[in-house]
Amino acid sequence: MTEGAAPLRPKASLAVRALSTWFGCGVSKLAPGTVGSFGAIPVHLGLRLLPLPVHLAAVVGLTAVGVWSSNEMSKAMGVEDPQCVVIDEVAGTLIAMGMVRNSSIGVQLLALGLFRLFDIWKPSVIDTVQHAKPEGVGIMADDVLAGILAGAISFAIARV
Repeated sequence: MTEGAAPLRPKASLAVRALSTWFGCGVSKLAPGTVGSFGAIPVHLGLRLLPLPVHLAAVVGLTAVGVWSSNEMSKAMGVEDPQCVVIDEVAGTLIAMGMVRNSSIGVQLLALGLFRLFDIWKPSVIDTVQHAKPEGVGIMADDVLAGILAGAISFAIARV
């Protein structure tokens, strides 16, 4: 089977399907990754109200769950990086926006925009890590790095 929009198979549990597709964002016919990032915004808005250590722990926990659920979905679908899996975009968005959580909404949106740019463009090592094994690690790793890069650039811009 080729990469891309393969049908969701019932081999994956409901929990795996719900988490990996971020509660259905990933089944969008149009730009599922961007829809997944938009689906992370309400979570970001809630997390930024919490103390930073709690915010960080939640993002780390979600990333770990993302490795597991995306790996399970990949195996169930027989696809290395299914297009419907968007929990990686959720984690990347939360990382990028979380790094500038105390900045203006404009800077937070800049972080989101830069994350989407780096996630699509995949410069340098971001492209390399997406091939890591097992599949769940590769699926998540490029978005984590894209989120860190986007957040760091946005943080630097906010400080200037």
